[in-house]
This record gives sequence, C-alpha cells and structure tokens, in this order.
Amino acid sequence: MNMRNQTGAVGRTVLVTGASAGIGKATVEKLLGEGYAVYAAARRVEQMRDLEEQGAVVLSMDVAREEDLVAAVDRIATERGGVDVLVNNAGFGLFGPVEDITLDEARYQFEVNLFGLARLTQLVLPYMREQGAGRVVNVSSVAGKMYTPLGAWYHATKHALEGWSDCLRWELKPFGIDVIIIEPGLISTEFGDVAFGPVAKRSGGSAYAGIVNSMAERMNRSVATGSPPAVIANTIFKAIRVRRPRTRYVAGKYARLALLIRSLVTDRMFDWFVDRMAK
Repeated sequence: MNMRNQTGAVGRTVLVTGASAGIGKATVEKLLGEGYAVYAAARRVEQMRDLEEQGAVVLSMDVAREEDLVAAVDRIATERGGVDVLVNNAGFGLFGPVEDITLDEARYQFEVNLFGLARLTQLVLPYMREQGAGRVVNVSSVAGKMYTPLGAWYHATKHALEGWSDCLRWELKPFGIDVIIIEPGLISTEFGDVAFGPVAKRSGGSAYAGIVNSMAERMNRSVATGSPPAVIANTIFKAIRVRRPRTRYVAGKYARLALLIRSLVTDRMFDWFVDRMAK
C-alpha cells in the first residue's frame, strides 16, 4: 500500500526529536500549522507544554535510552498506525580540545548525534516499508562537510551522519522511502551556550586556554546573529511535501558560502580560513 498523495507527500504522522527548543520546536509549530499530526519528543518535557497546547502530542525521550525510543514508536503505532515522517533533529555540540575531552564524553556525543538517531530510524522503518512510503529527515549541519576550531568530536558525528544517510538512502529507495539531509548554517539557537558553555570550565586553565576563551566569546556573538530556526523548519516542510525531494537541503546564514569556500580551496587554504576565524 503506497501512501503517497497527489503532491507526492507521504502520510501525515510526523515524529520530531529534539523538539523542546530551536529548530525542533520551530519544526513542530510549522507542521502543526500545516495540518500534520505531530509527536514532539525531547528530554525537557516542561519546555514543550506550549506545543501541547497547539495540538502536538508530547513525548519524554532521551535518544540515548533504548526504552524511550521503543515506548515512543509503540505508542505512535497504537494511536496512528506508525510514523510516516521521522525528523531526526535531536543532537548537541561537544566542543573543546581533543586532548582535554574524555573518551566517555566523546562516546556520548556519538550516542546522541548518531547511534540514538540510527536506532530510532531502525524502529520506524518496518512500518514505512510495509506501506511503501516514508521520509527520514536527518538534521545534519554544514559541519558535516567542513570543520571549525575545537569541534573535532562534533564534526566527526556530523561527517558520519552524512555518510550514514547516503548509504541508507540507497538501501531504502526500492521501498519508496526517501532519506533527506538538512544542512543548516548559522542558526540563532541555544547551541552556542550548550556547545561552548562547558569549554571554559574544562579547558580554561589548560594549554589551550587562549584559543578556548577566544572561540567561546566569538561563538556566542556569532550565534546571536544567525538565521531564525523557522528558516530550517520551512526547509524541512518543503522536503516533506514535495513529490521528489532533494537528497540535501542547505539553508541558514553562511551555509552556502561556507560550503562553496570549502569546495573551492585546498585543505591548507581552508586551514588558513579557520586560523583567521580562531584569531
């Protein structure tokens, strides 16, 4: 049974992770306004009460906890039959010098940004295959195609997500399921505080203190001037509703410029740009 309608869009049940703030919350609001049945999932349930009032079904979910993922998918299967569109948005940025970050911290970065996302995708795929349609939207970043100072572990997860998504897209094409990568640029969210807030505490007295303090200040200023999360929410909606979506969508401040520069210059030349950014 193929659930695509005349516009090419799949069914109307959407699960959005990381929905308590930023891109996730804006995406839930956009899709609710467009008539979708939206399940909004995040750890901070109290920050989604406004989404509940707008009509979303709010789920408590830590994407690193198997029981949370299974419970969410089972509930949606009971209430709606299954997930038609999965928006894998949950994630965070672990920034700091590689030498100063413990491997346990690095593993958790991968657990949230890649493995939790992958497990949730596994759980929703049987329903999508059965109905012969579905969309998996993975919110990556321009960080998946380039690099910035102190972002080794965060960039590693996004580079991995890009390759994982490409392979998954090929595997799922025969079943009528699309895999779409969203690559935001600079977006005005709480990302800067979450990513660089702990860095000064961890490395403020280390050999990397100079670059750490400089980048923390620069990041906080930059994020404040980024595009609003609604820019990405609108992009996700476009990717969901069109008959033949692109494999990648690039949106947000500096996104296209950053990827263009990275594609045109050598590694050493891009190192020079990164050096200027750091200083």
